[in-house]
Amino acid sequence: MPFLSDTLARVKPSPTIAVSNLAADLKAQGKDVIGLGAGEPDFDTPDNIKQAAIRAIEAGQTKYTTVDGIAPLKAAIVEKFKRDNGLSYSPEQISVGTGGKQILYNALMATLNPGDEVIIPAPYWVSYPDMVLLAGGTPVPVEGTIENGFRITPEQLEAAITPRTKWFIFNSPSNPTGAGYTAAQLKALTDVLMRHEHVWVMTDDMYEHLVFDGFEFATPAQVEPGLYERTLTCNGVSKAYAMTGWRIGYAGGPKQLIAAMRKVQSQSTSNPCSISQAAAVEALTGPQDFIAPNNEMFRRRRDLVVGMLNEADGIECPVPEGAFYVYPSVAGCIGKTSAAGTKIADDEAFAKALLEEKGVAVVFGAAFGLSPHFRVSYAKSDEALKEACTRIQDFCASLR
Repeated sequence: MPFLSDTLARVKPSPTIAVSNLAADLKAQGKDVIGLGAGEPDFDTPDNIKQAAIRAIEAGQTKYTTVDGIAPLKAAIVEKFKRDNGLSYSPEQISVGTGGKQILYNALMATLNPGDEVIIPAPYWVSYPDMVLLAGGTPVPVEGTIENGFRITPEQLEAAITPRTKWFIFNSPSNPTGAGYTAAQLKALTDVLMRHEHVWVMTDDMYEHLVFDGFEFATPAQVEPGLYERTLTCNGVSKAYAMTGWRIGYAGGPKQLIAAMRKVQSQSTSNPCSISQAAAVEALTGPQDFIAPNNEMFRRRRDLVVGMLNEADGIECPVPEGAFYVYPSVAGCIGKTSAAGTKIADDEAFAKALLEEKGVAVVFGAAFGLSPHFRVSYAKSDEALKEACTRIQDFCASLR
């Protein structure tokens, strides 16, 4: 349409949301569909957090707040960074937004100029490149292969940096792979960044608390304090606290950057929901004892899904360190034909045929920048996961 902006033509709708919506539409039509596309815990928000929200409503905390977060929430975030990450911030260095996505978007909108480059390890969360494009920048994907555990190497990072590089986006544990970087692996990357003072670091630590098998989480400014003044450490309450719909994300960073992000937010959404902010204070300062048993449930589901997918013909599924995703390769299925006659030319064709023929909704790997793979979210019941994986096994066995 002629009145739409040229910028809009540079981006695409979120594929993960599209898959979830398609699965919901098919279910509404009465079809038997198991959706493995949504990246959210299937647990309910803990009661103490819900009660804090109810108390806020009853106390009349339903008005506008300061643009980027109420003082009690900023104080709770300051304490969280100190407690969990050994990072010291003042309240003036904290930004609170409507979900982690807005925090990242605000930072990119506030800093990118046409021609600025943003290095993004692939596979990546689907929104990173498109947010960079919306902000006028140029995404620069760097592939982390399955052979290297979906991690990029210091040599790859060094080779990707140019005089136009403004940001390096870092996500560990990763969406979509669940891959995590140890402190030593991360230090090798930060050593590269220390040699390039013009490159800033944007971390997405949303899956910080969702780690397994003794894996120890680390974040860049924690591993390399020399990066503190050019790092935006981003996080949120969505995943670990089962608060996806509450929409609260936050970040700590240099005051000048936080002020710029506040300006962007003041002219877009203004403040995050006042009730959600009150709930987030309780999430960060209240009991944390539910996280460990939730993680154990996720670990068990991970092992179930990895085991069953590795029994499927043509699929190779690595064991991730965290989050609640697996990112199996379907290289062994490419070029075959499904029972209904669909040619499996790529991972998108695989995902489409799997949905149409077996009623299992997954997200194809090209959406995350690395093919031929697909993403499974195992934030589902054991029964649903077993049935879905059995259908995937049947589908793969039927390929010829």
